[in-house]
Amino acid sequence: MPTRSTSRLFANVDWITVGIYLALILMGWGNIYAAVYNEDHANIFDISQKYGKQMLWIGTAFVIAILILIIDSEFYTAFSFPVYAISILSLLLVLVVGKEVKGSKSWIYFGNTGVQPAEFAKFAANLALAKFLSRMNIKMTDLSTKIYSSIIIILPMLIIILQHETGVALVYAAYIFVLYREGLSGNFLLLGVSAIILFIVSLLFNKYYVIAALAVLAIIAFLLVKKKRNNILVIVASLIITSGIVLGTDFAFRKLEGYQKTRINVFLGKEMDKNKTGYNVNQAKIAIGSGGFWGKGYLEGTQTKFDFVPEQDTDFIFCTVGEEWGFLGSTAIIGLFITLIIRIIFMAERQRSPFSRIYGYGVASIFFFHLMINVGMTIGLAPVIGIPLPFFSYGGSSLWSFTILLFIFIKLDSHRLQVFR
Repeated sequence: MPTRSTSRLFANVDWITVGIYLALILMGWGNIYAAVYNEDHANIFDISQKYGKQMLWIGTAFVIAILILIIDSEFYTAFSFPVYAISILSLLLVLVVGKEVKGSKSWIYFGNTGVQPAEFAKFAANLALAKFLSRMNIKMTDLSTKIYSSIIIILPMLIIILQHETGVALVYAAYIFVLYREGLSGNFLLLGVSAIILFIVSLLFNKYYVIAALAVLAIIAFLLVKKKRNNILVIVASLIITSGIVLGTDFAFRKLEGYQKTRINVFLGKEMDKNKTGYNVNQAKIAIGSGGFWGKGYLEGTQTKFDFVPEQDTDFIFCTVGEEWGFLGSTAIIGLFITLIIRIIFMAERQRSPFSRIYGYGVASIFFFHLMINVGMTIGLAPVIGIPLPFFSYGGSSLWSFTILLFIFIKLDSHRLQVFR
């Protein structure tokens, strides 16, 4: 009788998801080629150019994907916490021996090759969170569960912030969707959205005016609700908390680096800086807008060809898509990403194992956050925080980390009839 160890390695692999992954990787490679196209080095396999190096990273990503599918599924649950611990240590190591690149100390170099541990910490945190929440007798309604889950998520965030990689750190906020799926009250999501709105309002207006407005709202609420002790306590507590958020926002904003303040002010429309910080977004909008409905055609993007858009092969790779492929092509790319995310959610819901389900939702949440923020900042709907578009942006660390993140789940899904804890 055949055992699981002697069964075919790739049995039950979700080839639809693998196909979407391959399509995105190849389209991403083609767009990197277009973004940094060099007529003197037109061969896409030229490893002296970024597109040639990306080819090598794609090849190693395929090797990593195959290795992940070969490893026994139980390895990922058995070693979730050790992998997380190693990830935390690597993040701390960066603070000591890391090399500063563009204002952030988040890279470790081995010769000429740089690795960014912050990218790999995403799947490590996802494994640890899935391991913890899938334990017996764990309930999201318990305060201890909320605290431990928050520690798992926030610990790498804080270390990454110390590396001056605020954009990467903010990605961990996506795990709120995982906690919500596992039973966290929707009130926390509402509070989160309210805090973000209050944060933005606090940056747009004088802090004392905002606090005065909150006090007026508290008085109105006091007059409208029944004057029971509990209601009064809730109103007073809400006023204190919201006022604290306003004052905390002002304090935190003053502690930011100058370029970070400028990015936020440009996004909020408080500054019109089209020659410096706002230049990237302005040029990206021009590039995307010039693509029209059909696009200018592959390798025909003038904004791209003449390097008007900085970071057009990394954080602003989507402007190349918009200019050369137009609205139609951009919609198709976004649609493919959304299809991948929906597919991952579908796969997560069919898991018998809580560990696999939770990990799957973590994968979907991370991809969703990256897609929304990267595309959003390219078209001016989100602040520029410098996070890559999965499988499209140039770079080995991000490509490998997204590959690992996805293929661990594909492996877990291939054994979905088992229950891992």
